[in-house]
Amino acid sequence: MIVRFGFVAMSMMLDNASVSRTMTYRNFSRLADRGAAVRKLERIAEENLQHTLRLLRHCAAHDIRIYRFSSKLIPLATHGELADWNPFPALQEAFAAVGDYARRQEMRVSFHPDHFCVLNTPRPDVLESSVRDLEHHIRMLEAMGLGEQAKCNIHVGGAYGDKERAGERFLEQFAPLSDRYKRRITLENDDKTFTAEETLRIAEQSGVPMVLDIHHHAVNDGGVSMEQAASTLWPRIVRTWAQHGDGLPPKIHASSPRSTKDVRSHADLLEPGPLLQFLRDVAGSTPRLDVMLEAKHKDAALFALMYELRQHEHAGGYRIVDGASIELS
Repeated sequence: MIVRFGFVAMSMMLDNASVSRTMTYRNFSRLADRGAAVRKLERIAEENLQHTLRLLRHCAAHDIRIYRFSSKLIPLATHGELADWNPFPALQEAFAAVGDYARRQEMRVSFHPDHFCVLNTPRPDVLESSVRDLEHHIRMLEAMGLGEQAKCNIHVGGAYGDKERAGERFLEQFAPLSDRYKRRITLENDDKTFTAEETLRIAEQSGVPMVLDIHHHAVNDGGVSMEQAASTLWPRIVRTWAQHGDGLPPKIHASSPRSTKDVRSHADLLEPGPLLQFLRDVAGSTPRLDVMLEAKHKDAALFALMYELRQHEHAGGYRIVDGASIELS
């Protein structure tokens, strides 16, 4: 099984490479010339995209083929007071350059809309804003010219006092969405509400792939140990990817707790032990598996992980393939 590692959005290794520079609406509204203010937003967005392209080149130089885009590429893009602004024509070339490079380098790229994107909300206004947020992310992927293999990963949402009903409401409100949305979505278990088993059941019923977050599962396992998850849930998770039909390998998220007192927050680096144990438990279940590292130190954490893995390659039961991949038999 070939395992590839990736990281999220920002680089700790590159200077002056922010991909999420922004402007507050307060500062925007202070500019007397609205047209000039919009052009400033577009210049900031173009710089974010140029830095994103720089990060992709950085990834390719180190054999990293898994990367998550920042959701904040376009400042104020979904702000209600800017609903009449269409930034995409001005950013067409910058988006195309990012997408073209990702395709040529055969990178697996994605977005992760924030926790305000909840499709199981009981409030129609929140559902409307959540769909609008998804629309924005999908438009960015389309502007890059990326096909349906580029996904938007979301959580099921809140319990709202009745988790069973909240799960049912996700299915009810997901069903009417067009395939343009459905083909882009993956579902991930969270660390407080929907467990891996509950999320998997909803993913199976909605026909979308599931991303297993092993850190979230460790702190919200629903009575299913990590070993049980590897033996009973994982084969079903693999099937959600196979049945989706776009050829992507399964994907997991990995991070370590910040401390024993703060087990939900992500640590700066990754402790390789729990991840390696899970990978050993599922080796042979699929030819390929992709791992998104959610450590706070981003690419630096990935480099630190690979350094640690190289030190124990002969005894660890794996082989280093390149700068960001290993193979387990």
